[in-house]
Amino acid sequence: MPIIKSAKKRVRVAEKATIRNVKTKRSLRTALKSFHNAITGGEKDAAAKLNEAQSNLDKAVKKGIMHKNKAARQKAQLARAAKAAGSAAPVAKKAPAKKAAAPKKAVAAKPAAAKKAPAKKPAAKKTDK
Repeated sequence: MPIIKSAKKRVRVAEKATIRNVKTKRSLRTALKSFHNAITGGEKDAAAKLNEAQSNLDKAVKKGIMHKNKAARQKAQLARAAKAAGSAAPVAKKAPAKKAAAPKKAVAAKPAAAKKAPAKKPAAKKTDK
């Protein structure tokens, strides 16, 4: 057991993170197994299970439990397995959220402001050495 106060805190934080990570990993494994059972059993809700499994993969990446390339590879494998099993509903890919451009309002033309002469800079003081 650590003696230093900051080391004790790191132990507490690490325990919390471990619990959180185990929970996320468990839900991911459960979702993957339920998807594989759905496609092997020929269930109708295989598309929903696929979406759930892919969502859990995204959550694992977001929480830093899994590398994004590994998750992308697994999502592709899941989609391929669903397609091979003949899952009826196609999976919609998530597009990056883009805000719709609001229609521009007609702006009344303002008269051009008259140009002013540039302000003169104060002369630098000469110092005698």
